[in-house]
Amino acid sequence: MTTIRVLIADDQIMVRQGFSVLLNAEPDIEVIGQAVDGEDAVAQVTGLTPDVVLMDIRMPGLSGIEATRRITSRLPGIRVLVLTTFDLDEYVYEALRAGASGFLLKDASADQLAEAVRVVAAGDALLAPGITRRLIAQFARLDGGGPGGPLKPRAGGLTERETEVLALIARGLSNAEIATKLVVAEQTVKTHVGRILVKLDLRDRTQAAVYAYETGVVRPSGF
Repeated sequence: MTTIRVLIADDQIMVRQGFSVLLNAEPDIEVIGQAVDGEDAVAQVTGLTPDVVLMDIRMPGLSGIEATRRITSRLPGIRVLVLTTFDLDEYVYEALRAGASGFLLKDASADQLAEAVRVVAAGDALLAPGITRRLIAQFARLDGGGPGGPLKPRAGGLTERETEVLALIARGLSNAEIATKLVVAEQTVKTHVGRILVKLDLRDRTQAAVYAYETGVVRPSGF
């Protein structure tokens, strides 16, 4: 069994220690380090090369957003899962744009915490259909991509079907759900998703969703 190596970055010692206890209780997860702020996180990542970084967004000094940007740009194989107290937080949106693979509320249960780490470690995005979609839509609208903006039929050189799949990703559908909706095989959807990420030079489904809202592939209305 492969062990998922985790670094926890949070300026609150109780949060770091609490998450460490919860994660170390899992047979397939090991906390290999704790960072007290963003600078510390960036420095430790270079030496420890964890699989996943649990990153608090609001820390003194170097913010979790900038730390996420530096980590994902220098070491794209490392996944960042950002921690926040609020599910609708402009900092979360910026962290997703900076390369985070998803976010987790600090009051998550032990099971939710462990599953979130497993999801992002596997290379998937923690894209909750409700909260993440609503958050992206809200802040994309504030950035100027309002519901009255044009719907772009082809984005970034995507085919019509790839654009359709991208829109469904942004609405929080899984590969299986997309396959059912489009009446195609799930493997076909996986192929489309892979091509979308390559063509748009994106890390994962969360960044694809952000891209879809920001470029007008989907309109952030109704949230």
